[in-house]
Amino acid sequence: MKLMNSFGPNPRLVRMFMAEKGIDLATEELDLLAGENRQKPFTDKNPGAQMPALQLDDGSVIAETTTICEYLEEKNPSPALLGSTPEERANSRMWVRRVELNITENIYNGFRYSEGLGLFENRMLCIPEAADGLKAKAQGQLEWLDGLMEGKEYIGGGDVGLADMVLYCCLDFAQGVGQSINPELKNMNAWFQRMDQRPSAQSSLHESSAAVGMKG
Repeated sequence: MKLMNSFGPNPRLVRMFMAEKGIDLATEELDLLAGENRQKPFTDKNPGAQMPALQLDDGSVIAETTTICEYLEEKNPSPALLGSTPEERANSRMWVRRVELNITENIYNGFRYSEGLGLFENRMLCIPEAADGLKAKAQGQLEWLDGLMEGKEYIGGGDVGLADMVLYCCLDFAQGVGQSINPELKNMNAWFQRMDQRPSAQSSLHESSAAVGMKG
């Protein structure tokens, strides 16, 4: 089994999840910025053309970050990062869904359609006129989440989980491309600092992050 790896907040999420679980996998590096993931032979393995992907021992490939993390959790159940009971796992998946739909996808597309337009306009349909609205939507949802985080250390209400890592990797990237957390959101900023101090936050950074000038 090997991780098809690259720079970027989504590959970083899987690396952070692996670090939290103590999983070490062989890797195959692709150049995301050069668009190597949008070409054959990678697209034969992952028609979604996104990074990262997990190639299993039988040659089959699993893609989509949270799906990869759930698979790794099932293969390596301890320590549990998605919960130890059906109720805890449902709560984890609920928060991952809310974070992705309401916040991270809006942040990522806001970047792709504006600051990242030169990189993405020939790779996907971009809607530059939607960028400001998407960024505003994400900020509004961060404010909503800030209110729910009162008295909580992590998003799911217990220990650190997948939803925390999904949001942290996105926000650490976003602060370098003009989408920082509003300093008035005291709960979200305190949560971010807790996440930023975890050893997995530093170890999951790709070696090219400093050269690229973005966290991924």
